[in-house]
Amino acid sequence: MSYYVDGFVLAVPKAKIEEYRKLASLAGDVWMEHGALSYVECVAEDVPYGELTSFPRAVQAKDDEIVVFSWATYESRAKRDEVMAKVMADPRLKPDMENMPFDGKRMIFGGFTTIVER
Repeated sequence: MSYYVDGFVLAVPKAKIEEYRKLASLAGDVWMEHGALSYVECVAEDVPYGELTSFPRAVQAKDDEIVVFSWATYESRAKRDEVMAKVMADPRLKPDMENMPFDGKRMIFGGFTTIVER
């Protein structure tokens, strides 16, 4: 079975990682309630700063920030679009822009169709 995947990369201040974990846990619940097949959030452990490109460079991570990589899976692009519309309308995730635990302007995200799967 092929899946549709949304991927996200962002930088979170190390001092706010627990606050971010709580937000991510809530977001995961919301995504799953609205129909995602899976939802995963990971913090960087082995992501070197590359000379030309890298995860830290991509999100302009500062010395006091950690890179977060996350993804959600769906049965199809159509299902993802349906789920995402519900997620974006869910009042539990309405952002308090002044108190977000990360800079959303530096977040990278996109949707992907699987081409190899084991």
